[in-house]
Amino acid sequence: MGKILVIAEKPSVARDIAKVLKAGQKGDGCLVGEQYVVSWAVGHLVTLAEPEDYDEKYKKWNFSTLPILPDEMKLKAIKQTRDQLKILHKWMNSAEIDSLICATDSGREGELIFRYIYDITKCKKPFARLWISSMTEEAIKEGFATLKNGREYDLLYSSAKCRSEADWLVGMNATRAYTLRYGALLSIGRVQTPTLALIVNKQKEIDAFVAEDYFEVQADFGGYTGMWIDKEEHTRIEKEETAKAIAAKVSGKQATIIKVEKEEKKMPPPLLYDLTELQRDCNKKFGFSAKKTLDIAQNLYEKRKMITYPRTDSRYLSDDMKGKVHHTLRRLNELAEYTPYTQPLSGKISFTKRIIDNSKVTDHHAIIPTDGKLRLDSLTEEEKKVFSLVAARFLAVFYPYYRYETTKVYAEAEQENFLSKGTVILEEGWQAVEKALVPASVSKKKKKDEEEQKLPALTEGERRKIEKAVVQKKKTKAPTPYTESSLLSAMENAGRFVEDEALKEQMKDSGLGTPATRAAIIERLLTVGYIVRKGKTLVPTEKGRKLIEVVPIEMSSPQTTGKWEKGLSSIAKGNMTEEKFMASIRRYVQFLIQDAASGRRADVVFPEEQIRGKRRKNNAFGKCPVCGRDILENTKSFYCAGWKQGCKFSLWKDSLTPYGLTLDGGMVKLLLKNGKTERMPVSLPQTGEKGTAVLILNQEKGSQIEIMDFTRHVAETEKI
Repeated sequence: MGKILVIAEKPSVARDIAKVLKAGQKGDGCLVGEQYVVSWAVGHLVTLAEPEDYDEKYKKWNFSTLPILPDEMKLKAIKQTRDQLKILHKWMNSAEIDSLICATDSGREGELIFRYIYDITKCKKPFARLWISSMTEEAIKEGFATLKNGREYDLLYSSAKCRSEADWLVGMNATRAYTLRYGALLSIGRVQTPTLALIVNKQKEIDAFVAEDYFEVQADFGGYTGMWIDKEEHTRIEKEETAKAIAAKVSGKQATIIKVEKEEKKMPPPLLYDLTELQRDCNKKFGFSAKKTLDIAQNLYEKRKMITYPRTDSRYLSDDMKGKVHHTLRRLNELAEYTPYTQPLSGKISFTKRIIDNSKVTDHHAIIPTDGKLRLDSLTEEEKKVFSLVAARFLAVFYPYYRYETTKVYAEAEQENFLSKGTVILEEGWQAVEKALVPASVSKKKKKDEEEQKLPALTEGERRKIEKAVVQKKKTKAPTPYTESSLLSAMENAGRFVEDEALKEQMKDSGLGTPATRAAIIERLLTVGYIVRKGKTLVPTEKGRKLIEVVPIEMSSPQTTGKWEKGLSSIAKGNMTEEKFMASIRRYVQFLIQDAASGRRADVVFPEEQIRGKRRKNNAFGKCPVCGRDILENTKSFYCAGWKQGCKFSLWKDSLTPYGLTLDGGMVKLLLKNGKTERMPVSLPQTGEKGTAVLILNQEKGSQIEIMDFTRHVAETEKI
């Protein structure tokens, strides 16, 4: 009887599996035992072929060769890992091997890695599927005892294959088409472009925002305060004189308590973690990027074996896991810092629908600690932080509701109404667990005006003197830019940006990307220069903003990508065919090529970029309006190449700072070509007023840049 070849996704995983299977003899790129040979990929070993692999004509980027739509997509070995692929090829086709076991990550991408290897090596041998959610020895043993027929995952592979081919067709064609059309290297992707659009659109809202002054009146009742309210309980007063009149009217006067409302409220424990929620919390509490959180979680899963599979989109456990939950609780009870919070649960836990729900567990269950040996002393500080979140959440879901009482006190003085609010915590419940076990947040401090006050015992009809009433001047706040945490939420819930109600309902279960890919998408946008980090926020660059201007709404809308993600999910469930999905992708690619060729936004000019490691052949931004030579760039200005010959033309980069702008290459190109730019947001240096204007190059004043046709933003309150 021959041996069985086990193929894992990474060498570290292969070593763990080989240990369980007693395959300890080291071979070339493998581990060998009596019954098993355990080998590995190194992530992806196989990828889709490049355009030039189909035809040499595609080597040169040219509109005449677009769209590139191969009849059948080809595979090719990734050059850097070709040696490991050769090792797998040898074993997969060896007479020693009777069958295979796919032990790559249990998900769509893991399935694709194995199947691409299986296809390119032309292997025909039967294979089984190892599907596990934990890398503990017990979980691996259990997985091998309950292997699945590999063909049960054919639909998952179809979904993964369609995802891969759709990304290739859209990305390869759109990137070439828009790069050729606009003369700048523009990376375009099925998921990354609508994600960028979310950030750009948010920035537009921020840029268009005009702060408005408003006023509130706060009354001091001696020991507590209250805010003036109108009939709808709004506190905002538009005019300062109105606010001052109210304050003067009630100061020193007696107020009557006209109503006291008390209401007990309760908040259930949050759901267990999926990857996106874990990334959000790590960003909010510790400032970790989505990618950093994923990397740490993957280490805790693979190397430390202390949490279950992290790349999950489920926040529930399945019914058959109740025994493991009890075992995991016992493991946490062995850790001194967790004992005070595991002891109250001893023999008393109840499994609600918020914890156990088979219908909401797909490929993997929620992230929880494993039921193996938990060694906190082996973890780095960052690993401890992530593990603390997972462990605290696992315990918190079994704790009582957080209960609190809200009190509203309404008072009247001189026919003016005031409202005081207070909160009393009745039972901390699950919140006590997370507060105790999770390290302090990087932004834990709460502003004083956000804290709810403690109110004295008050009764209806009681009289209280208003010691004084003060007018508080406030400003409306601009929308907040995206952080990684809020962007992950927006990506996950992309359906809320869709106006069509029927489609919004359909997109409830689909977003931009998957939990496993969202971190990489954000990092990609940073790498290609479409966004930058400013502190914890993500802000679009000029290049990123202009890309969203030139691509059609179908490319930048979450609606399109949401439909595709739903289609891929339907393929995995057997509700849609590969052929139907890919036909729609091919039609979409042809539409994108036509849009790029149309030159719909010929007025948009992208900023000049220095190619890494190479010198630009011609880095001129246009011709000097004084002498006709090239305009070049240095760190401080755009200047004439004829400066040695005495030409004094220059445009200083900080010359537009008073208007809230920085002069860049795109603006200079337009000024030199057309004498003016497109309309852009500016602020007036004298008054700070925000609006839009066109920049012009006034050659009569020595080629000075001036603003023309300033249009002030009109606040909503001024619109009639």
